[in-house]
Amino acid sequence: MSNYSIQPVTLGAVRTYPLASRKSKVSARDFAKPSATNTSLTKFLDSLPNILAAEDLRHLLAAIHSARKLRRAILWGIGGHVIKVGLGPVLIDLMKRGYVSGIAMNGAALIHDFEIALAGNTSEDVEAGLGEGQFGMAEETGKYLNEIAKLSQRIRIGYGEAAGQFLSSGIIEVKHANSSVLVGAFKHQIPVTIHLAIGTDIPHVHPAADGAALGDATHRDFRLFCALVQQMHPGGVYLNWGSAVLLPEIFLKAVSVARNLGVPLRPITTANFDFIQHYRPLQNVVKRPTASAHRRSGPASHGYAITGHHELLMPLVAAALGVGWPKKRRTGKR
Repeated sequence: MSNYSIQPVTLGAVRTYPLASRKSKVSARDFAKPSATNTSLTKFLDSLPNILAAEDLRHLLAAIHSARKLRRAILWGIGGHVIKVGLGPVLIDLMKRGYVSGIAMNGAALIHDFEIALAGNTSEDVEAGLGEGQFGMAEETGKYLNEIAKLSQRIRIGYGEAAGQFLSSGIIEVKHANSSVLVGAFKHQIPVTIHLAIGTDIPHVHPAADGAALGDATHRDFRLFCALVQQMHPGGVYLNWGSAVLLPEIFLKAVSVARNLGVPLRPITTANFDFIQHYRPLQNVVKRPTASAHRRSGPASHGYAITGHHELLMPLVAAALGVGWPKKRRTGKR
């Protein structure tokens, strides 16, 4: 016998209702369909469940197709990991197909893409070099990226454009130009903006580093990025890939600048792709710029968070865009 003064409730008087009368979030009609052997990509994508992230992907890709059709800006923010896992050629192909209006890079993406262009390899072993003070001390990386910042300041163009121009000029031998996002974007006249936090990247510790030149170059690119964000109105798209801090902060400030200058940015679509959903991308990319409080009338803005590895998700997104998927938007559960 229990020693407690309180007794468990009896459930005999609990009221129930017929299952069929209840509104449910999930229906069998939205379930995935098993893929047939040797199925086409479109049929595979159509077989995805009409639920949660798969349905978000449908809506997001439909928004990208719409932005392309309406000639609204489709902006890609990329962190260094995107380049390190070999996705440069995917982005370059998307440029050719008209799915990229501008690219924002943090300093790590700049470094990795530059090293790929120059040497065909990147991403040093930090632990191996740090003990002897050799981490980040590659001569060419520090020398040339600082020269490019000074070039940017001298001829009054952004850091990203100056990098593309330098790599395309023939001044130095660039053996792997076809794999470089900077070179591809320069060739297709697609703006690339570089966003630095001085002291976070290896070129900043080299003898050639010039804080004034770096600051001027990246500030010019911030202002250029603000102009690109203005071109998202109405119906444009911003995709953040792998930057957990810097680019989400840059995007939020650019949204504020655009609206301050009279561009409503309504409706827009945003998305964060990463294998961990961090605070700043969720707040500054997915939620705040698309919040209903900023919507006065007309269609709503939407933000999406899609979790997974870049080396899987970006090729999937690119392939889906390439086949025009989704053909029709399906109404699904959120």
